[in-house]
Amino acid sequence: LTATDPVCGMRVDRATAKHFSRHEGQGFYFCSAGCKVKFEAEPAKYLGDRPEPQAMPKGTQYTCPMHPE
Repeated sequence: LTATDPVCGMRVDRATAKHFSRHEGQGFYFCSAGCKVKFEAEPAKYLGDRPEPQAMPKGTQYTCPMHPE
């Protein structure tokens, strides 16, 4: 099972996630300690209505936001 990091939107494997936090009884998984810290500092900023992700055009290449290149 996967979860979506509420800060950056990255998909996180719940079974192997190293960063987890609870807010108002709900659990959240994070891709990194940095995202967890940002969320815990301002949870309201990352909760609530968020636009649905849109399908990417054919040929789009995904780049991991955590990768240095």
